[in-house]
Amino acid sequence: MLDRIRASIPALPPAEQRVAKLLLADPRSFATLPVAELAERSHVSKPTVVRFCRSIGYDGLADFKLKLAGSVNEGVPFVHRSVDEDDKPGDLIVKVIDNAVAAMLRYRNAAASQSIERAIAALAEAGRHTDQGRRIEFYGVGNSGIVALDAEHKFFRLGVSATAVSDGHMQVMSATMLKPGDCAVIISNSGRSRDLLDVAEIARRKGATVIVITASGSPLAREAQNSTQHILLAADHPEDYDRYSPMVSRLLHLLIIDILTTGVALRLGSTRLRPVLQEIKRNLRQKRYVEVGRGASDDEDSSSSTP
Repeated sequence: MLDRIRASIPALPPAEQRVAKLLLADPRSFATLPVAELAERSHVSKPTVVRFCRSIGYDGLADFKLKLAGSVNEGVPFVHRSVDEDDKPGDLIVKVIDNAVAAMLRYRNAAASQSIERAIAALAEAGRHTDQGRRIEFYGVGNSGIVALDAEHKFFRLGVSATAVSDGHMQVMSATMLKPGDCAVIISNSGRSRDLLDVAEIARRKGATVIVITASGSPLAREAQNSTQHILLAADHPEDYDRYSPMVSRLLHLLIIDILTTGVALRLGSTRLRPVLQEIKRNLRQKRYVEVGRGASDDEDSSSSTP
């Protein structure tokens, strides 16, 4: 709802734009204040506040406030921003999935394709020469460390030597050994981890390409924007990292890793990758139990999915 209002501001009359800006500055207060105070704070008349609500598709101020209150609900602190304490399992399914899908669609529309292109090119170039000493390191702490492990696994399947490092001391040692042509991929939900900020600076000094996956506006993102060696892949989401468990942010980071992995695989070429991946699948089939009566064709079909 707030994203839609933000996008509609240029089409509104100047007076209604002031109401919209007041709303976006503090949505929760807007949902509770009387129309007279809303008009006074935005320096417009009371009918203008009502016209604003109708201009963006609502029946009036009461209808707008009702929908706004639901949109800015704080959820359950430290659990999930989109659910309520008394939600039933059916409600949880809808709310959690809708929240994740909405975040992914926002990322799809906002993703900087040029930055993705630069990151894929740097990773593919390093990946082609890992047998000559080039390195790809994935750094993350806590929940982001798990995403780093997922990235290591995906690049490993491409035949690219990559390492996930989540311990702060090991990260410092790893970054110190980087050199030009290497890639350091730093993953952070908040963009404020001291360990990761230190690692980013060390990797930059060593001449490595630093790819940063974090929220725009964070210290880590600002550092990336101020260095030509850094590539920022902004993953913005509505979660307050101080109040909620990383749900949507983790999914966005995994999604970005999938995009990078797919791009690198295409750059490396199917001639190199396909025989290796096919052999991996064939060998993995020996690790599965096969039900009696299932034919070879069924087993072949099952091999198309990742174990």
